[in-house]
Amino acid sequence: MRILFDNGTPRQLRRRLFGHAVEEARERGWDALSNGELLDSAEEAGFEVLITTDQGIQHQQNLSDRRIAVVVLMNTSWLFIARHTQAVRNAIEEVQPGEVREVEISTRGDA
Repeated sequence: MRILFDNGTPRQLRRRLFGHAVEEARERGWDALSNGELLDSAEEAGFEVLITTDQGIQHQQNLSDRRIAVVVLMNTSWLFIARHTQAVRNAIEEVQPGEVREVEISTRGDA
């Protein structure tokens, strides 16, 4: 699956998503694009999933007619995201085009 990381997504997550082709928005020069422009560019480039930490994206964008799916990490800290890699992987596998899937990231000691 082709996955695009938005600017706030910790780049360390890339190593945990083996079996997927992952690129970062900044690698493509898309780091200054608005959410709508980023989604348009990602779809045009053939990305299937956008991973972001922007918890407001589903309220800012109409995603229902999109060909891309969005996974929202509900925490920006790699320290906590690292403990929930399997939940992120599950969300990637389950999310459908035009859908937003939130991944809860606990800040407590449990995984």
